[in-house]
Amino acid sequence: MLKKILAIVAMLYAAAAFAAVDVNKATAAELDGIKGIGPAISTKILDERKKGSFKDWNDFIERVKGVGEGNAAKFSAEGLTVNGAGFKGVAAAPAAKKEEKDSKTEAKMKAEEAKKAKADAKAEAPKPAASAASAAKK
Repeated sequence: MLKKILAIVAMLYAAAAFAAVDVNKATAAELDGIKGIGPAISTKILDERKKGSFKDWNDFIERVKGVGEGNAAKFSAEGLTVNGAGFKGVAAAPAAKKEEKDSKTEAKMKAEEAKKAKADAKAEAPKPAASAASAAKK
């Protein structure tokens, strides 16, 4: 019987350890329990939370100095949530940057192909002056 009680207590403790920690409700100790969040960041979080609850991850990243998208993703993977939501990243901005980069790369490739085609055309074109000069020598 004692073994069953200990097993249940251990399972409840494990479940609590893996439970999500909401940034708007967590204590300093709970925040410190998230891998990557130390006393300095947890203090910043609590100070900003006194000004008002965090609306979403973007609000959290803006208001807490030292937390960027990379850290937010790590904290979320460790169980931190903002209003119950995990960090999904700002998908629109990186996608737009990627499209812009892709179009620039594509434009460069087209320009290089055009230069190469032009150079090839010059190399293949007959040179009438040179042909006439060589014919005159014969």
